[in-house]
Amino acid sequence: MPMIGFKRSLLRVAIAVLAAIAAHPASAQGDPAANYPNRPIRLIVGFAAGGGNDLFARLVGQKLSENIGQPVIIENKPGAGGRIAVEYVKSQPADGYTIMVAASGQMAIAAAIYPKLSYHPTRDFLPLTMIASFPLILAGPANDTIKSVKDLVAYGKANPDKSNYATSSPAFTITTELFKLKTGMPGVAVPYKSSNEMMLSVAGGNTLFSIADGPPTMPLVQGGKIRALAVTGSQRSSELPEVPSMAEVGYPEVNIGLWSGLFVLAGTPPAVANKLGTEARRALADPGVRDKLKAMAVSPGGGPGEEFRKAIDSDIKVFADVVEAAHLKFEE
Repeated sequence: MPMIGFKRSLLRVAIAVLAAIAAHPASAQGDPAANYPNRPIRLIVGFAAGGGNDLFARLVGQKLSENIGQPVIIENKPGAGGRIAVEYVKSQPADGYTIMVAASGQMAIAAAIYPKLSYHPTRDFLPLTMIASFPLILAGPANDTIKSVKDLVAYGKANPDKSNYATSSPAFTITTELFKLKTGMPGVAVPYKSSNEMMLSVAGGNTLFSIADGPPTMPLVQGGKIRALAVTGSQRSSELPEVPSMAEVGYPEVNIGLWSGLFVLAGTPPAVANKLGTEARRALADPGVRDKLKAMAVSPGGGPGEEFRKAIDSDIKVFADVVEAAHLKFEE
């Protein structure tokens, strides 16, 4: 080939390469999301297998895996109320290959009650979407004396020496103390190691009432051992349609509920975080996933990450205000 022709051919190739780069600048510059994910993703859960958060993680993880075309491997790292898992994820690279399902107890509540907590839920982590939320249930004895919230409050005020409540977690304690603040009802906390034990104490008459989540409460309500008096928040629960909300009985401020959500580390490339968030929300929009979540007596999530972040920051303030007003102290 003559030298002039060779140079012209080389020039045409160079122009074509430059045009390709101009058309796909992100790929040429190594856009982190261009080939993400290209290996399995680890989904960390701070509780043992079989619990609510583990079930949420497996349900969403399976659908997320189908959506992104890579395995999502569940790793359970229980301990310290889920905080060990959060600290572990914080120590990992912010590359989108180690993500986390975390509950309100590990995040918003921990931030409100532990001054020396080694992480902050919305500064050290990026909330992608809420997976599920659920109200708490105010339950009392299944007798003829207390059939409503009004009855419970009146009985507690008239019998302060008998007004005590069962609790097994900071979330239950904080919510119950908020209920006491808003109703003016006295009540001494009686701590138990597990939620099942605390509910059995109400059923057995050892404590007057409790505020807890559905799994330990519903079987005893359905068995007639205790009575559900109200659910926290402004709406009734689909699982207890005959039970009024706290707003209905005059205490709209008692609106604390629990949630579980999906997080990545702060500092994760925005394109990667956006891709993960989009695919997670698509997984939660799947009718099969939503039906399975509803079968667990929770409300399916799937909203924007920014909306979730604002909810977490709001929860932290609510919990912190109750802790201060009720002079509560929790051991780390």
